[in-house]
Amino acid sequence: MKTIYLAGGCFWGTQKFFDQFRGVISTTVGYANGKTANPSYEQVCRDGTDHAETVKIDYDERIMDLSQLLAYYFLTVDPLSVNRQGGDVGRQYRTGIYYTDAALLEEILPAVKKEEAAVGSPLAVEVQPLENFYPAEAYHQKYLDKNPGGYCHIPARLLHLKTDAAETK
Repeated sequence: MKTIYLAGGCFWGTQKFFDQFRGVISTTVGYANGKTANPSYEQVCRDGTDHAETVKIDYDERIMDLSQLLAYYFLTVDPLSVNRQGGDVGRQYRTGIYYTDAALLEEILPAVKKEEAAVGSPLAVEVQPLENFYPAEAYHQKYLDKNPGGYCHIPARLLHLKTDAAETK
């Protein structure tokens, strides 16, 4: 099992999106790479903690490798947008790929270069070591499963992909 942390705007949709894939063992929404320990959602939104809404993804690399996870990630974000995804605006909605194992850069950097070539521009997606990660409050975990009509910047059609790698959880 390996772990990657992906910031892709509002974490509700990013979690729901990745939960559909076979090989994704677990997901946890939380706050990453900020300057305040154990922030609350309200602090992240109002107090300038500099955290990004992020999803911790534990995955089985024998079933889905990181390059495939990142290809899916790039389907869900505007990689050129700074501090904004969909209707969400603010530093906490920035995009980022955060890692704890530098060996993952061997898969991250080619995926980023491939996306840059596809869009014809450098990306606004941070690629950095994970400095910290604090799980979000319980009501944020699996939010869109508990609130199917909740807001999500990711198009609904992407939340129900039919691929060989997808499964219903």
